[in-house]
Amino acid sequence: MRILISLLVLSLSGSAVAADSAAQRRTDEEKLATALSGLVPDQRPTDCLDQHRSSQTEAYGATILYRVSPTLVYRNDTSGGCEKIASGDILVTTSNSGRLCRGDLARTVSPASRAPTGSCALGSFTAYRKAPQ
Repeated sequence: MRILISLLVLSLSGSAVAADSAAQRRTDEEKLATALSGLVPDQRPTDCLDQHRSSQTEAYGATILYRVSPTLVYRNDTSGGCEKIASGDILVTTSNSGRLCRGDLARTVSPASRAPTGSCALGSFTAYRKAPQ
């Protein structure tokens, strides 16, 4: 009987975690849609982005936005694992060429403890520009 109750509790707690995760994904998607509001994507993604072009980095779930200006943003859909930058962790990338490229590995670090908190591979970069009026 105790085993049955334990299994039931585990099952219910797993459902709650899945529901929280789904709600967080919706929230991230809504925030991302707001951040990209008024911008239209280029038809062709690029494999690399010069690091000096980006002035601000924002994270929405597994998606990272590199803001170049109010009218130009690059979107990168990572492999997942760097989501903690949305809550303040530091994104660490290494590049010998001064460019971030598709397939580059990034890691996240806690600003307080400097302990690693995650890692991900970068995807292609899609430019989003202000829609012509």
